[in-house]
Amino acid sequence: MSEQKTRPNTGDVAQFIAQIEDAAKRADSLALITMMETITGAPPVLWGTMIGFDRYHYRYASGHDGDAFLVGFAQRKTEFSIYLMGTYSPEETEQRDALLAKLGKHRMGKGCLYVKRLSDIDMSVLEQLARNSVATLRATYPET
Repeated sequence: MSEQKTRPNTGDVAQFIAQIEDAAKRADSLALITMMETITGAPPVLWGTMIGFDRYHYRYASGHDGDAFLVGFAQRKTEFSIYLMGTYSPEETEQRDALLAKLGKHRMGKGCLYVKRLSDIDMSVLEQLARNSVATLRATYPET
């Protein structure tokens, strides 16, 4: 089996954030860290160039397993990738979609939300999306 590529490392998150040249992106990154640390109760950890909070261990029916962070983000060149993985049931999907309709300017990928700047979105809606994602993952993977 292949080794997991994205893993936590010992990089300094504060130093990583300080290297972001754009002051607004740096401030948005700090706001996301504060929000996600509050939700998870866990400190930020670098996973490559992503900043993740807490972790869980997954195992697929195929036997493939690995570790992932519960919630996190990456500050990319033009936008933030915000990782919200926890939507599984039809009810959870419906609730997520209703929140996304109120979020503001964004686009959604598979388990990843893209926003250019936090001022484009309603932060209370993002916080609820993140809380829901974390709750779902913790319920799905309680042994972690």
